[in-house]
Amino acid sequence: MVFASTGSSSVFVSRPLIKLMGINRDNLPTFAYWFLYIVIGFIFYQILLVLIGWIFGQYKFFWNFEKKMLRRIGLKRLVD
Repeated sequence: MVFASTGSSSVFVSRPLIKLMGINRDNLPTFAYWFLYIVIGFIFYQILLVLIGWIFGQYKFFWNFEKKMLRRIGLKRLVD
């Protein structure tokens, strides 16, 4: 339930932010647009995963899950 809510919410939150920043297909090459779209969505997904996990009473599980994921992608210094 938390993962599904987080995925939908990250798109819902990041899409208006991308428009607000002026990122669109007209002013960027297609590859750059989709790269930024995915990166911004990923960042919001990580934040919302912990937040929604907390709302569902599973903060400890999702915080540990988040730390593990950040370590695997090479951002170990952010969680230690």
